[in-house]
Amino acid sequence: MTNSNGKIATVTLGSGAPEVGVQGLGCMGMSEFYGATDEDAARDTLEAALAAGVTLFDTADVYGRGANEEFLRPFVTAHRDEITLATKFAIVRTDDPQYRGIRNDPAYIRESVEGSLRRLGVDVIDLYYMHRRDPAVPLAESVGAMAELVAAGKVRHLGLSEVTGAELREAHAVHPIAALQSEWSLFSRGVERSAVPAAAELGVAVVPYSPLGRGFLTGAFADAERELPADDFRRYQPRMVGEAAVANTALLEPVKKLAASHGATPAQIALAWVQQRAAVHGLTVVPIPGTRKRSRLEENVAATRISLSEEELALLEPIAGRVVGGRYLDMSATSDSRE
Repeated sequence: MTNSNGKIATVTLGSGAPEVGVQGLGCMGMSEFYGATDEDAARDTLEAALAAGVTLFDTADVYGRGANEEFLRPFVTAHRDEITLATKFAIVRTDDPQYRGIRNDPAYIRESVEGSLRRLGVDVIDLYYMHRRDPAVPLAESVGAMAELVAAGKVRHLGLSEVTGAELREAHAVHPIAALQSEWSLFSRGVERSAVPAAAELGVAVVPYSPLGRGFLTGAFADAERELPADDFRRYQPRMVGEAAVANTALLEPVKKLAASHGATPAQIALAWVQQRAAVHGLTVVPIPGTRKRSRLEENVAATRISLSEEELALLEPIAGRVVGGRYLDMSATSDSRE
């Protein structure tokens, strides 16, 4: 999936939405969650991504409590007409590090978009996601408020994250949804139960986050609790610690085997698998692997040139069903809890 100019191929994000590179970039880790960041290296990674044809850049107001949006501002300003800028609202944090709330009410949505516009230094956001769903707020009410932002010229396209197929259909009936963002990887395939079929039916693109299983699928670490820094939130992911980590590490063997046969890395095989979900399910798929390093960015982009055969895909098929442990300690805000 490479163009004649050497850049990655492009696809369209949903009906009427912009054309973007077939792989995007998740920017969350450039501000927090994965330990200390070298800002100069991260800025170099942003530029390298754009040069490679990556045009969808993903952030959220909750990342660094707004710091990630502010970090991206100089890059966005320099390349505003070349990129598709996505950000999100809904997850609420306070000074209590253990607190996570969700707000989908119209007043909060209107307040949130103004903050994101200010921090990013833009007049309009290309793709604005509801980061998590609060079932206590009628979905039509929330999406209606988001649609008002489109009418006001503050947002171009709408997205949802971690919703079920039924919720996606309900939202799409209120206002066209361009993209669905959910975790989707060799280790996490719950999105295929209802959301992916609904997205294919409605012409909604799927934007997989954590397509590398938050790094676990790369084989870079075998037990987050023992091997990662104290401020790395993966130490609290059930499937990445203790006995679950041991069991899940064993599941990487076919990934490593295919990597060796392709002269690739496990990360590239995992990404190639996600990219090929587009053909399997008949919809647009634009994964957003996150990285702060140029070398990893180049490795990830190169995965778009790998094609896995039917036999190779069959080797990877059983993995997700054998994974031990959940995606989060608390799954209540995910689509899995509402299926």
